[in-house]
Amino acid sequence: MSGTGTFFYGSVIQPLIRYHYLSPPIPIRPLCCISPLITSIHSNDAVSPQNGTLRFQTEHQQHSEEPLPVPSLSAAEENKATTKLRKKKEDDVVSDNRFKLRNGREVFEEKAYLVGVERKNDVQDFGIEESLSELSQLVDTAGLLVVGSTYQKLTSPNPRTYIGSGKVSEIKSAIHALGVETVIFDDELSAGQLRNLEKIFGGDVRVCDRTALILDIFNQRAATHEASLQVSLAQMEYQLPRLTKMWTHLERQAGGKVKGMGEKQIEVDKRILRNQIGILKKELESVRKHRKQYRNRRFSVPVAVVSLVGYTNAGKSTLLNQLTGADVLAEDKLFATLDPTTRRVQMKNGKEFLLTDTVGFIQKLPTTLVAAFRATLEEISESSLLVHVVDISHPLAEQQINAVDKVLSELDVSSIPKLIVWNKVDKVGDPQKLRLEAEKRDDVVCISALSGNGLQEFCNAVQDKLKDSMVWVEALVPFENGDLLSTIHQVGMVEKTEYTEQGTYIKAHVPLRFARMLTPMRQLCVSQP
Repeated sequence: MSGTGTFFYGSVIQPLIRYHYLSPPIPIRPLCCISPLITSIHSNDAVSPQNGTLRFQTEHQQHSEEPLPVPSLSAAEENKATTKLRKKKEDDVVSDNRFKLRNGREVFEEKAYLVGVERKNDVQDFGIEESLSELSQLVDTAGLLVVGSTYQKLTSPNPRTYIGSGKVSEIKSAIHALGVETVIFDDELSAGQLRNLEKIFGGDVRVCDRTALILDIFNQRAATHEASLQVSLAQMEYQLPRLTKMWTHLERQAGGKVKGMGEKQIEVDKRILRNQIGILKKELESVRKHRKQYRNRRFSVPVAVVSLVGYTNAGKSTLLNQLTGADVLAEDKLFATLDPTTRRVQMKNGKEFLLTDTVGFIQKLPTTLVAAFRATLEEISESSLLVHVVDISHPLAEQQINAVDKVLSELDVSSIPKLIVWNKVDKVGDPQKLRLEAEKRDDVVCISALSGNGLQEFCNAVQDKLKDSMVWVEALVPFENGDLLSTIHQVGMVEKTEYTEQGTYIKAHVPLRFARMLTPMRQLCVSQP
């Protein structure tokens, strides 16, 4: 327990993360910054998503004194000593290579070992090897070094350790052989499973699951107050059911004289955590209302809103940057974008629309994360058109499409018109064959967002799709409302313009919101002889 409040340094439930349940909530420490050689565990070491640097020392730094004089040795002893010294130097080189420059700062890469389970008779879009490959990408994004992986076929998970006892022994041997510091499971583990596995693996080996890993990546990537609030809420809701038996060591320390101390402490911790969750939800509700007010002001200008959706790292931010000249972070990393960004797109024919970049999806997306990011994801529900960006060069493109469609269905936005964009066509073996296949469908367009190839075709496809979502109007616009004419030409598809003594008679497809503004003029049009 810290002098500034209750916190957990998770040797039982989540050893990779330190939690501070105080107001304001402090973001969870990034995985890549945790080192077994950390010199301080004071609460002030908490790391923000913007500057997650920790102080740590290597053994060499801790013992930097001048070496003692070496006594004279025999030839055999000297050869033996030389061999040991050479091995130590090789080990030092390996250790030094684990210091990597990430986001402008040097971090220590812990060795991670990945574990997956393939359920028998359970049909999944992603096979176990593909899922572990994606988990490896997530681990790299978090800043850890993958040194091995394994999986097991099971009818159902072991309630005690998730995997079988034989596989547990195999992993324990790999831990010692490879110097593993972190074991990461591809599925969500219970509190008991986490605790039992850490006890079996022993030492300072940490165990975490895919959900905790994704939450940690989101924490590292959160660059705004809103994103930090949403990630903190998701982390706390994930941690709440995992507090069980976290303080049972107090009873053992008391030698049975103070019965129930562990149970009492856990209730205190749960109450603190629930209070923090309540505070965060109130803050996020305020954010949600603010976003809604902003959208209403934005919608007062009748410009269509197009939202980019898709699997993480599909190229959504790159597409936004190419079309609008925006400077949104676009990296070849998972979850590079968390906060929605909206920019105006001006087409060559003078038409324009608003384009919104949103957070990417992934298979096994934590439900707590979807709920916490409700304020952000509501941007999607207010769209006139969804543009589903697909990395068509990815070997699992079809599975990724299904994963995104599943999340969109959960968000109840499946009814919104959708355009599918096959991105990164320049990376496939036969781009021309792919384009011919896309031409057979009216909802697919091929592009390369990075090179800019196909962007004009993309804009034309967006315009056609938006036309399908518009309504047909015939209106007589009085001369005193002439400013509306330029707006109609800007946001609509004008089919006919005729000038009369009463005003301008116009036939056009316009967005529904704008059509409502023209209702009185449409009635005037109908009343004309």
